[in-house]
Amino acid sequence: MEEIVIRSELEMLDLILKTAKDDKRVRAVIMNGSRTSPNAPKDRFQDYDIVYIVTRLESFVSDHSWINIFGHPLMLQMPETHELIAPMNDGRFNYQILFDDENRLDLTLIPIESLKDLLQPDSQTKLLLDKDNIMLEILPSSDSDYYITIPTQKLFNDCCNNFWWVLQNVAKGICRDELPYAMKMLEYDRTMLDCMASWFIGKTHGYQITTGKCGKYFKRYLDPDIYQMYCDTYSNSNYNNLWASVFTMCKLFRKLAFDVANYSGFSYKHEDDKNMTEYLTRVHALNMGNELSTKN
Repeated sequence: MEEIVIRSELEMLDLILKTAKDDKRVRAVIMNGSRTSPNAPKDRFQDYDIVYIVTRLESFVSDHSWINIFGHPLMLQMPETHELIAPMNDGRFNYQILFDDENRLDLTLIPIESLKDLLQPDSQTKLLLDKDNIMLEILPSSDSDYYITIPTQKLFNDCCNNFWWVLQNVAKGICRDELPYAMKMLEYDRTMLDCMASWFIGKTHGYQITTGKCGKYFKRYLDPDIYQMYCDTYSNSNYNNLWASVFTMCKLFRKLAFDVANYSGFSYKHEDDKNMTEYLTRVHALNMGNELSTKN
């Protein structure tokens, strides 16, 4: 297999800026995302999240071949041209490009006349070029817009209520041998577990921290034993393993919720926890009994 030579960050940024400088239609360049964050780990998989502020947007999108100036696309996505997932249709145009050297560029074009409406403030922002001094002052990049939000008692209650409620759907799906439904419900419940895990991490760091998109930094901030429990909540298609994931998820959620409640001075609805745990235990026993009787 031919060895791939990956262009460096310096090479990519030089190309992105040179293209902008040489094209009179591009008036400003902004970089967003993890490459602007001082806390994000640096690796070969980081995207280049770039915004071009442009005139004559239609002249760019009428012929997409111009993007080849950045390299040879291995895979290209243009969300604004899709129908299956509804496009934004707000006036901007986005190219998501994976190049054959494995670099990825997410390039958004924003028409200059819609700058104030479409360019949303973001703490992970770095100004790379401004030909006309049209950009407002941009503060040094930070993660502040992505810090974990401090929960209220109501948000805490809603998270707990959703978590315990949805588990009966998981149990129902297993008992009916409806694997796609059961797995989808379990993954929905994971959003509640992730929410509680984020609060658990947040309170330890004074809520001046981010766990990253989809909790990608959980491993960094959770104690190894807790993170292992979190890993054990993932299952394969075997129903025995799926049940084990359910009960591990319950145990972990309870542990995290207790800690967040104690730290925040919140009340925790122990009755919902107790009732649903007993319900799941009964349904699990029924399900296992039916499986045994079928096999016999």
